[in-house]
Amino acid sequence: MSEEIAGRGDPRRALELMWGLSEGRKRGPRTKVALADLVAAAVRIADAEGIEAVSTRRVAEAVGMSPMSFYTHIPDKTVLLDLMLDAAAGPAEGETVDEPIAFDPTRWRDNVAMVARELRSFYLRHPWALQIGTHRPVLGPNTMRSYDHFLTVFDGLGLSEVEMDLSATMVANYVHGAVRDVVRASMVKEQTGLSDDEWWYAVAPLLEQIDFSPYPVANRVGPVVGELYGLGDPDRAFEFGLERLLDGLEVLIRRKGEA
Repeated sequence: MSEEIAGRGDPRRALELMWGLSEGRKRGPRTKVALADLVAAAVRIADAEGIEAVSTRRVAEAVGMSPMSFYTHIPDKTVLLDLMLDAAAGPAEGETVDEPIAFDPTRWRDNVAMVARELRSFYLRHPWALQIGTHRPVLGPNTMRSYDHFLTVFDGLGLSEVEMDLSATMVANYVHGAVRDVVRASMVKEQTGLSDDEWWYAVAPLLEQIDFSPYPVANRVGPVVGELYGLGDPDRAFEFGLERLLDGLEVLIRRKGEA
């Protein structure tokens, strides 16, 4: 998957638009199309067709305005990407923003697992977000609310502020990597016209003619795995990795409690 980069545009302009600061408000007569309409249209296009399908012209046409009018709201696509990421991190259409949740620290494993699964669901709803590098974070209101939500599950566990941030980053990085494989699997089917099962059945007769004995461990494990779930079981793999991640965090939290 090709990758875009967040924070490549004018950071001041992006923040002004995301937070509705006075410096970022459009001067002149009001138009029928609001900034939020443009960003929502861009997100819908990306959800349906991928980030490559998003252009300033395409977004403008989706809301019934001229491409030149687009620039009176958003300076360019680089700023649009930041706005899209922040908008996608917010509540879905028709939902309201919930009050911050007070997590029970004694149930921290359940809490961390919950936010990890929430993040996975976010990427599955908006797979294009995987293609935007966020080394420079998007500091919009929805993104900050999500970050606060993620940090809260590590609060009250005896971790320092830095350890809380690093723990949240570790879990987020795990989810990011795990969900990429799910998205790639769907892309492979679209680009090859074969499902994983169809691909497996196509190569199976040839595999029976190959001597895999020089690879004894793979020769033992491979058939068992192949019989169980073929080329992969992303849900099983995700939950297995998440549990091991939680096991590691448990060691850290226990050590902090004993210090």
